[in-house]
Amino acid sequence: MKEQSEFHLMSDEQLVKDCIQKKATAQKLLFDKFSKRMMTVCLRYAQDTLEAQDIMQDGFIKVFNSIDKFHHDGSLEGWVKKIMVNTALDAYRRNKKRRNALELDDENAMEIGDREDILGDISIKFLLKLIQDLPEGYRMVFNMFAIEGYSHKEIAKELQISVNTSKSQYSRARAYLQKMIRQVEPQWTNER
Repeated sequence: MKEQSEFHLMSDEQLVKDCIQKKATAQKLLFDKFSKRMMTVCLRYAQDTLEAQDIMQDGFIKVFNSIDKFHHDGSLEGWVKKIMVNTALDAYRRNKKRRNALELDDENAMEIGDREDILGDISIKFLLKLIQDLPEGYRMVFNMFAIEGYSHKEIAKELQISVNTSKSQYSRARAYLQKMIRQVEPQWTNER
């Protein structure tokens, strides 16, 4: 319990300094401070919890190995999150078989429904599960565009696909999510 309150008392600047000096307590405090939120980020990109844990572990290794490069230009949490996203993208790029699945042909595109407010009543946990269930290419583009705020041009560069493929994948991801939500909507509407 003492360590839990310590990271609230220690400034990010001091935490970074101590991590640069490789102090184990500071590294644990940094991990404890951000691990829950970073696991959520990793879960959005991963297919399952095990893969997300691997991504997060690799991400924190990168954080600790490059903590001396953090110059307090933005928030420490934002910097750590960027590393987690990049680690997830690196893991994705390493798997060439999955990357090839991004290049789908436009004939298979699903239509986007009219109901935009469908996500209003859905729990975060349920939505996260739906995002995890997206096909790999859809999930990557959806996370990068809708959640992380990347442009389609940036996504195309990061994933080595065309801008049109990025747009198409995002459109398909939205349609897929809306379809899945409509399928379960009667169940969770009746449960309330």
